[in-house]
Amino acid sequence: MDVKYLVSQMTLEEKASLLSGGDFWHTKAVQRLGIRPVMVSDGPHGLRKQRQEADHLGVNESIKAVCFPTACATAASFDPALTREMGEALGDACQHESVAVLLGPGVNIKRSPLCGRNFEYFSEDPFLAGEMAASLIEGVQSRGIGTSLKHYLANNQEHRRMSSSSDMDPRTLREIYMPAFEKAVKRGKPWTVMCSYNRVNGEYVNESRFLLTDVLRGEWGFDGYVMSDWGAVSDRVRGVHAGMDLEMPASGGVNDRRVVEAVRSGALDEREVDLAVERILTVNERYFQNAKPQTPWDMEKQHAQARRMAAECMVLLKNEDDALPLTPGASVAVIGAFAATPRFQGGGSSHINSFKVESLLDALQGVPNVTYAQGYTLEGDGHDEALLEEAVRAARAAQTAVIVAGLPDAYESEGYDRTHLRMPEGQNELIRRVSQANPNTVVVLYNGSPVEMPWLGGVKAVVEAYLGGQAVGGATRDILWGDVNPCGRLPETFPLRLEDTPCFLTYGGEGDHAPYSEGLFVGYRYYDKKRMEVLFPFGYGLSYTRFAYANLRLSAASIRDTDALEVSVEVTNTGNRKGKEVVQLYVADRESSALRPLRELKGMAKVELAPGETREVRFTLDHRAFAYWSEELGDWYVESGAFGIQIGRSSRDIALEAEVEVTGTKTLPAHFTMNSIFIDLMKNEKARMELKPLIDAVAQTLGGPREDGEAAQSAITNDMMQAMINYMPLRGLVNFGGGLSHEALEDILRRINDPDAPGACAR
Repeated sequence: MDVKYLVSQMTLEEKASLLSGGDFWHTKAVQRLGIRPVMVSDGPHGLRKQRQEADHLGVNESIKAVCFPTACATAASFDPALTREMGEALGDACQHESVAVLLGPGVNIKRSPLCGRNFEYFSEDPFLAGEMAASLIEGVQSRGIGTSLKHYLANNQEHRRMSSSSDMDPRTLREIYMPAFEKAVKRGKPWTVMCSYNRVNGEYVNESRFLLTDVLRGEWGFDGYVMSDWGAVSDRVRGVHAGMDLEMPASGGVNDRRVVEAVRSGALDEREVDLAVERILTVNERYFQNAKPQTPWDMEKQHAQARRMAAECMVLLKNEDDALPLTPGASVAVIGAFAATPRFQGGGSSHINSFKVESLLDALQGVPNVTYAQGYTLEGDGHDEALLEEAVRAARAAQTAVIVAGLPDAYESEGYDRTHLRMPEGQNELIRRVSQANPNTVVVLYNGSPVEMPWLGGVKAVVEAYLGGQAVGGATRDILWGDVNPCGRLPETFPLRLEDTPCFLTYGGEGDHAPYSEGLFVGYRYYDKKRMEVLFPFGYGLSYTRFAYANLRLSAASIRDTDALEVSVEVTNTGNRKGKEVVQLYVADRESSALRPLRELKGMAKVELAPGETREVRFTLDHRAFAYWSEELGDWYVESGAFGIQIGRSSRDIALEAEVEVTGTKTLPAHFTMNSIFIDLMKNEKARMELKPLIDAVAQTLGGPREDGEAAQSAITNDMMQAMINYMPLRGLVNFGGGLSHEALEDILRRINDPDAPGACAR
């Protein structure tokens, strides 16, 4: 297909028509030119292809498919290779069903555990989210199927999601909410990007030329097309100008006509319409060139994959007295409605119509000495006394009680946010009573986001299984009985209380404005900086074996920010079981003029080791590992100084640390005024040369510190005098500098600020 030639042969009306969907799931056709429609379909952890037109929330049933672990679970694997493999399987399913674009992955940051859609997102950390998303995209697209990276940008709440404005400063936007999208675009190269419903700093994303053209295409090199989330378009004409190419779903021709009218009136350049059409047709043609509808889709094989992946994602949070793994043949009371009817995915547009579901009880068929009690109902918040008593009896008669609990469907879903972090009170009461009846109580959690655990001290072990897909029951069995050694790590912090969360005071916003007043301090960046107690920290997870770290090495003791730093560390399995360890690399800026987190994740590696085996793990850090976003520079900036290279088991458990001196090669622009204070002025070499004699005169005038270290007046100590001078503005020299005039100070300022003068102002 010669896309440019085709566009040149179209009428304006035909071009405008291609900028919106033909129905809920297809692009439009232009039959006279041989332009065929393609189908897009919801994901991102399975194929949700609907059999006929329907709303995207699933009024009509979708085809039978395989539900893999959701993003909240796969992120806990800390293993991009796992999401790559999952993407390949999803791509095969799409080829089999002639679906051109799978709508996902979702990489929005988990700003608060309350977000109702957190189960679809990876992490509170942009590095982890970006790594996992890029690999999923690579996997899907390796099969000749496109992805739609979503929801761009700052869609971090469901409350008022179609009208709310995510209001934040540029550093927060660049350092927290953009990097996962940036990495996914640059490395994964998604065919499409889906823009979100919300506004950012007052402007709808679908109308933001800054976000869609300047950043996404200009800075990051995105070369696909941007589609709207379903119903996200506000002003269609402004959207075309901004770079929002495809409106989904169909608009019934209403917005197509608006585009035509805008071009004819001169309000919109027809070349922008042409460009949008070219992008859409180029991606569609890419699919047709790679279409292989004969691709086999072995659902049973993918079910086995889903089971293996779900086990890789489970996080062992507690294992007192080595309560797990369970001993084969020992009597076990399995308790909880979720053991029979597992919750394995979230509600809304990502809901997969699984061809089969494997519960824990299904996986335990034929296993001796296993009993079952329901324990609670899935309706309501209260408890059923008869079910509780039955569960307690079963627990007392067994060596170990395994309670499968978590959050019901109604607690977290697309479309609305959670209001608290509690599990249903009936489940909490069940755990309390069973753990009193049997000291060997194990809790398995099926949930899409953090929960409070008021019963934690009374149970022996806790497994966080998240929403592990249709094979979660089999994977749960594999973890509990030790067929798989748990190796998941928390991709988010579990706080003690909702009130402890960084955005507790502002989450959800006021009216249609949501102030991101916590700024950079999202998740562990906040808790660690405050040294605040948490339930479980970011990156945390236990194993049935143990690992030791040694021989942390850096390729250099000092580098320039244009150099790469190579980091290596040795990991040894010191236990008696084969297992996988997640090695986490954090970078800590020792001293910065900008406000920065205590440490930030900048590298991760998952390594499998046999008992006694040692392996070297390597990382490469570029300048972004040390940089922060400078609003003054409008770019990433590395401030010269010492940085800690930390190898940890979590953000709170740093095992080894080394230090590197990094020299920044960029300088920040600075412009001093009469109101600039001396503590800032004296950081600049040229200003120091100009002002040192004048500062000495101020000290003499105020009777402050002299070179002999003595103060002229005992009432003013050296420290007091230094502080007084540090915080005095330059204009203070008129009063205390020996009769200097404003004109003389202005002349000094001109020399300091002259960018062409030797030693020009920079810091």
